[in-house]
Amino acid sequence: MSYVGETLSNLLHQTAFFNLSVGNYVMIAVACVFLFLAIKKGFEPLLLVPIAFGMLLVNIYPDIIVSPEHSSNGVGGLLYYFYTLDEWSILPSLIFLGVGAMTDFGPLIANPISFLLGAAAQFGIFGAYFLAILLGFNDKAAAAVSIIGGADGPTSIFLAGKLGQTGLMGPIAVAAYSYMALVPIIQPPVMKLFTTKKERAIKMQNLRPVSKLERILFPVVVTIVVCTLLPTTAPLVGMLMLGNLFRESGVVRQLQETASNALMYIVVILLGTSVGASTSAESFLNMSTIKIVILGLIAFIVGTAAGVLFGKLLCFLTKGKINPLIGSAGVSAVPMAARVSQKVGAEED
Repeated sequence: MSYVGETLSNLLHQTAFFNLSVGNYVMIAVACVFLFLAIKKGFEPLLLVPIAFGMLLVNIYPDIIVSPEHSSNGVGGLLYYFYTLDEWSILPSLIFLGVGAMTDFGPLIANPISFLLGAAAQFGIFGAYFLAILLGFNDKAAAAVSIIGGADGPTSIFLAGKLGQTGLMGPIAVAAYSYMALVPIIQPPVMKLFTTKKERAIKMQNLRPVSKLERILFPVVVTIVVCTLLPTTAPLVGMLMLGNLFRESGVVRQLQETASNALMYIVVILLGTSVGASTSAESFLNMSTIKIVILGLIAFIVGTAAGVLFGKLLCFLTKGKINPLIGSAGVSAVPMAARVSQKVGAEED
């Protein structure tokens, strides 16, 4: 009987209940809230479901992301290898390949002034950078944190890795992806605050047709110009433009379909679960994380406001030909913000 009792005791102590801290339970609760928002409310489930589940796994079984140096058998946890692909900038670059394959740059080519709207929406990043410096972050950490204002998870992960801020990558990535998913909640109040009903109801004129040659030259020219001026952007910009060239050339339809579908979804699974797995209670529940989340929100709100206000300026200069709402779409490199701009405008007309 003593042997049976000892065996049962050993089994009981091998369960997670005896190894979890209060912080782990807090993060498990946060993961469940994210799952609720994704599944019940439909807030970008492609992002939130894998992130939340990775968060759930790492706080139940922390060794799932343990490095080989700290494991008992010299083999890292499953999600450690996923996360390594983040640190090496492989997954963010592949995400941009898929985004490029899905993106129609025709409206930008037909109306180049919209580029300025996108640039104006980046003021939130610069504001958050200086605020992060004031809060005690060093210059590289401040830059990595402030890029959350772009509401773009892959870019945030890429920059944190390039600047050597892997210790902050988890909170930065979770904040960026969370704000991406919460765009429909955060942006509309800011957009409505700075615009009138009449401005929101403006219908913009149809743009000129864009030729096939222009569409093919665009990714080639952008790659040459941008990567020559800023060579370090080559992994992201290059993959974005390569994906777009797949789309516009019309001669590699199989590559375009793979990049925008199968490959994209595989990478989202790997990236989402690894980002979620970086949120163990020990690394996530601290003052730095709280600062990062707040700074990211400030950057996001300021960026939205700057884009809308610049849109108002262009609306005035063009005598009502530009709807200021499209300025908020410049916040994100992916379509969430653009969909919200369309939705808010459609509500007025």
